[in-house]
Amino acid sequence: MKYWIVKSEPNVFSFDDLKKSKNQSTFWDGVRNYQARNFLRDEMKKGDQVLFYHSNADPLAVMGVCEVIKEGYPDHTQFDPDNHHYDIKADPKNPIWFMVDIKFKKEFRTPVTLEEIKSNPKLKKMRLVARGNRLSVMPITKDEFEEIKKMGGLK
Repeated sequence: MKYWIVKSEPNVFSFDDLKKSKNQSTFWDGVRNYQARNFLRDEMKKGDQVLFYHSNADPLAVMGVCEVIKEGYPDHTQFDPDNHHYDIKADPKNPIWFMVDIKFKKEFRTPVTLEEIKSNPKLKKMRLVARGNRLSVMPITKDEFEEIKKMGGLK
């Protein structure tokens, strides 16, 4: 099993949106960075645990835990000219962009803010706090996952 963090702007898609969605699950579409795409396409597997992070928000914070329920498959939005994630270079026979499906598991009692993460010595090497790391999907270690869960009030 691997561990991940995914970022979303809450005004686009929030943790509450996931919680209220049909079956409390959704596809994770719109990723347009090749490294993040590779994680979605090649490395995220069914059963992997995911932290859901609100970016471009006040506060910036991890809100809770999700799980990968469907492994990487072509992101349909790349083929839709009416979608803002449309990619003119995308070909259905050889798709460029991929997505996974995630499902809500647990909400933190208290969101874990970026400042709290940065101030925790156990998380000083986490990719999330690395200078210049803006990926919307990134791997984390099991220890980082467990530490943030604990900070959020989950065992």
